[in-house]
Amino acid sequence: MSNHFANTVFVVTGAGSGIGRQVALQAAMEGAAVIATDINTATLAETSQIGQGQGLEMETFTLDVADKDAVYNFGSAVIPKLKERKLVLINNAGVGLFSGNFHSTSQDDFEWLMNINLWGVIRMTKAFYPYFIKQNEGHIVNLSSVFGLGGFANQTAYCTAKFGVRGFTEALRMELLGTGIHTTCVHPGGIKTNIMRSATPKGPELTAAMHAKATATFDKVAMTTPEKAASLILKAVKRKKQRLVIGKDGKAIDIITRMIPVGYTKIFKRKMDKTFKE
Repeated sequence: MSNHFANTVFVVTGAGSGIGRQVALQAAMEGAAVIATDINTATLAETSQIGQGQGLEMETFTLDVADKDAVYNFGSAVIPKLKERKLVLINNAGVGLFSGNFHSTSQDDFEWLMNINLWGVIRMTKAFYPYFIKQNEGHIVNLSSVFGLGGFANQTAYCTAKFGVRGFTEALRMELLGTGIHTTCVHPGGIKTNIMRSATPKGPELTAAMHAKATATFDKVAMTTPEKAASLILKAVKRKKQRLVIGKDGKAIDIITRMIPVGYTKIFKRKMDKTFKE
């Protein structure tokens, strides 16, 4: 164990599984005080138990980032616990939606995803922003996606949210130039997590079998483990890196969408059609 993050508090959302769990555990291993949150009390308890088994301690809070009052109450309760230590806020909580194309996606489902994946990031940042400004130091890490680099069919809600996270983070980056507060926008490629498996089919023409096939395809193409993604995120915090693209697939999408900002649509459509037919 190292003490790189001594006198630092990590507040991590979505810490019950996947990248969030690994960031919480790895930050604690490097000396950080960790406050881990998730809407799922059971999986959050599992994260805590894993940490205890490794001799790590973390404080846990059940938190729904879609609940505005809960988020601001959480911030009010946690800020006094920070005691002028450096804060690293990891806005990781997010959900997937398996609803088909935009025509098939109900507005309620679209808003449900936006309320978590975009508004959750904004609310958490707003709740802790006064502390960041007062201390004039700290780091805000927002999880976007490769779906925040390019638009993909049948992911209109998810892409809208992740592009929003990207724009929000980049605007903050400019506002915070010259201060001691840093931001990182993270764009993971395929990560071996349960986000696709837990995305319940919502569209009228979608079936459990179609969802199972999509999940199996995702599992096959996901290239990066949550452990590796978390390690890269912590390295980005240490280096004050402002933009992090994770995975060979993520980097390929990043390059193609920048080099061919319109033409990538047809290229990726052919690739997706081929992948899901196999």
